[in-house]
Amino acid sequence: MGKATGFIDYKREEANERDPKTRIRDWNEYAAPFSDATLKTQGARCMDCGTPFCHIGMEIGGSTSGCPIYNLIPEWNDLVYKGKWKEALERLMLTNNFPEFTGRVCPAPCEGSCTVAISDPAVAIKNIERAIIDKGFEKGWITPRIPAKRTGKKVAIIGSGPAGLASADQLNQAGHSVTVYERADRAGGLLMYGIPNMKLEKDVVERRVNLLRQEGIDFILNTEIGKDILADDLRAQYDAVILCTGAQQQRDLVIQGREAKGIHIAMDYLTVSTKALLDGKQDAQPEFNAAGKDVIVIGGGDTGADCIATAVRQGAKSVTQFGKHPSLPLARSADNQWPEYPHVFGLEYAHKEAKAAYGEDPRQYSIQTTKFVKDEQGNLKELHTVDMQKVRNDKGMFVYQEIEGSEKVWPAELVLIAIGFEGTETPLLTEFGVNVTPNKRVEAAYGDYRTNVANVYAAGDSRRGQSLIVWAINEGRDVAKQVDLQLMGETVLP
Repeated sequence: MGKATGFIDYKREEANERDPKTRIRDWNEYAAPFSDATLKTQGARCMDCGTPFCHIGMEIGGSTSGCPIYNLIPEWNDLVYKGKWKEALERLMLTNNFPEFTGRVCPAPCEGSCTVAISDPAVAIKNIERAIIDKGFEKGWITPRIPAKRTGKKVAIIGSGPAGLASADQLNQAGHSVTVYERADRAGGLLMYGIPNMKLEKDVVERRVNLLRQEGIDFILNTEIGKDILADDLRAQYDAVILCTGAQQQRDLVIQGREAKGIHIAMDYLTVSTKALLDGKQDAQPEFNAAGKDVIVIGGGDTGADCIATAVRQGAKSVTQFGKHPSLPLARSADNQWPEYPHVFGLEYAHKEAKAAYGEDPRQYSIQTTKFVKDEQGNLKELHTVDMQKVRNDKGMFVYQEIEGSEKVWPAELVLIAIGFEGTETPLLTEFGVNVTPNKRVEAAYGDYRTNVANVYAAGDSRRGQSLIVWAINEGRDVAKQVDLQLMGETVLP
């Protein structure tokens, strides 16, 4: 620890964001980098705790606490404070294959369990992480790592999201020949199409994918297993197959009027919008364009926030977000103590942008949609809601109860449903014949990852359900270690 009193001497600097009124006019990343001087003082705030809770990587109270990929956070914080950027990059890359992704889109559970955060704002870990990897690319320190020799073993990975890319990277470095299959026209999975450009610019994803290609990994795009290639044929060609398809079965809202035109699943909307941006064809599917429409996003999570930011940039007439739960408290509640992830009120980037565009926070709390209403042409024209309150039932359990007389009608031409995911899409799982859990996940034990089908493994969201990018990288690295061990009898992978 370079400065013992750094956490006392310096205040936390929040993310350096571009002005909301300016950034909503483009699709570039909303976050701007800190100066080296600011990063130095932010690194100095790290206490180098005897037990660094920032990288404990476990679930407490149903949420992730600490970093699941066990980043050596105090070490590279101290190296940044000392100006030793290359050494900081080396320490960061020991545990994290893709800091340029996590430094942009991870919700930073490491900061929630930072020891400084017991009584003061946490160390700006996420911003420092991003700065280290960005400087690594800027300085030319990130170069292709070509394996010195090949083992003769071949591994197929289905899905090119963070779990698939992490396992591919690890297995390639172990000397195996790795092929990644992706059904979309671009590699990256949700990194490419599920997260909008202003949160994660796509040249950042493509830069990493191109680097992996240079290192020897093959990417086969526009290819759906079970349709373009049969699972049995794939298994015959490879020594191992890893399923990293994600948990893309999206939860729908099946209520009266759902068939109206103008109601879409959030991830479909984000995918179409991002693809239209990248292809330069933003008018290709006007039913997904929010321009001039009253837009309502149902669901209060990150996906819903991304829909808000996208709709604002498309020129929506208005944007409102419905949440089932009450507004979060301004400070940790008594049942949300450190080092749990802090469930406290905050303004996401998208909420700031909507407020700048329309003059108010777009969020509505404790509200439930009861029905959709369409016009004579079948187009959505409005939806109806009722306010909810959280009460205890006669068994002492909390339930949501409608508030009589709180019904309301909202004009809406575009509704985006962002209420989560139900599990993995089943056609591929049926094609491979793997066992599936009742909640539609691939049945494979954490730490082992083997399915009931010989030499077929599963990792990431397809195995654990919808989760964080850091858990996807954790499982991608871990399944690679298990596959390497199975193929070689021993493993050199960390």
